[in-house]
Amino acid sequence: MFDVKRYFNRIKKSKDGRTLVANFGYLSLLQVAGYIFPLITMPYLARVIGVEGFGKIAFASAVVVWFQTVADWGFNYTATRDVAKNRDDIEKVSEIFSNVLWARSLLMVVSFLLLLLAIFFLPIFRENYAVILVTFLLVPGHIMFPDWFFQAMERMKYITILNLLSKLLFTIAVFVFIKNKSDFILQPLFITLGYIVSGFISMYVVLYKWQIKIKRPELKSILNTIKGSTDVFINNIVPNLYNSFSVMLLGFFGGPVSNGLLDAGSKFVGISQQFMSIISRTFFPFLSRRIDKHNLYSRINIFLAILISLLLFIFAPIIIKIFFTEEFYSAITVLRIMSISILFLNLSSVYGTNYMIIQGYEKQLKNITLLCSLIGFVISFPLIYFFDYIGAVLTITLTRGILGFTIMYNARKLKRLKVNLVK
Repeated sequence: MFDVKRYFNRIKKSKDGRTLVANFGYLSLLQVAGYIFPLITMPYLARVIGVEGFGKIAFASAVVVWFQTVADWGFNYTATRDVAKNRDDIEKVSEIFSNVLWARSLLMVVSFLLLLLAIFFLPIFRENYAVILVTFLLVPGHIMFPDWFFQAMERMKYITILNLLSKLLFTIAVFVFIKNKSDFILQPLFITLGYIVSGFISMYVVLYKWQIKIKRPELKSILNTIKGSTDVFINNIVPNLYNSFSVMLLGFFGGPVSNGLLDAGSKFVGISQQFMSIISRTFFPFLSRRIDKHNLYSRINIFLAILISLLLFIFAPIIIKIFFTEEFYSAITVLRIMSISILFLNLSSVYGTNYMIIQGYEKQLKNITLLCSLIGFVISFPLIYFFDYIGAVLTITLTRGILGFTIMYNARKLKRLKVNLVK
């Protein structure tokens, strides 16, 4: 019989076990706050800015996520992995941190120039240029807030404290300043300001607590850093071909109201996935050192994903009616269809991010993600054209399913090959 007390005693005596429990606790606290703050503001925003305002914000977010992904370039995984493996060598960590900081800054400048070109040449971008530019400020905000570094050092309390500060400021500002439908643009602005404030504080902690030294930028080192994360970058950006692109395409075909319904139905799936990311982020640096624990991690994650998917599917009507006004009720179908994708996303995370990337199979993962995302890109046009926002939901969910099961199949095959080689 399984002895729970004995099991937890073993965890308490293990340094790795105590670290995992502490990090999980901090991230759980963060996630609770991540639920509470949006749930407080969501009904208010739904009433004040309406479904059209939600749609415009969703369109701008879908545009900016492309440029955010370019600026991140996969460093959230590769840099986390590299720092986790070298965290006792301050000189090496300083080198990694500096190269990533300069590389992301360079990529941000390139991204901004590309965005300006898009606004100049594409009419729908020009119509929404103000909200798009405000939302783009998230890019420097993310660069200033190096959560990947805290994750690699397995000191999640800093992420927790700084994110709580950010969310608290944002929540207060929403009620104080957003009073009319035209104020919808303030929502992404407040999120950005929260990240920037947290960013200043986090950089102080990095530079003075850990004594990390920012080295002078060297073009060769920056380019090598970018090159080293290119496979992970491609793996991260190509899902936008079916994910954020579906939102953008829906903006062309259906307009802001359709985008608003899609965004409302997706909100709780996004919140649930953030909860699942607690385990992923807690285990990633640990698995970088102890990949032999992957089976335990996968069982926990997949079980929780199935449970959350079922709960969202069953309670979708109650959730939408509690948090949104009547004009959003069509989002019930969106939430029910999208809830299934939580399991698919977790398969990609469990076997892709937390196995294939850690084990150095970035190229294989990139090829799988590219092929599946191209499939999603192709099917998005007929599905969204004929079925509007339901077509967008089907595109995202079907593609996530194809991607998740394909990654799982290939990761398990690689696992078996590795075991056979050891034998």
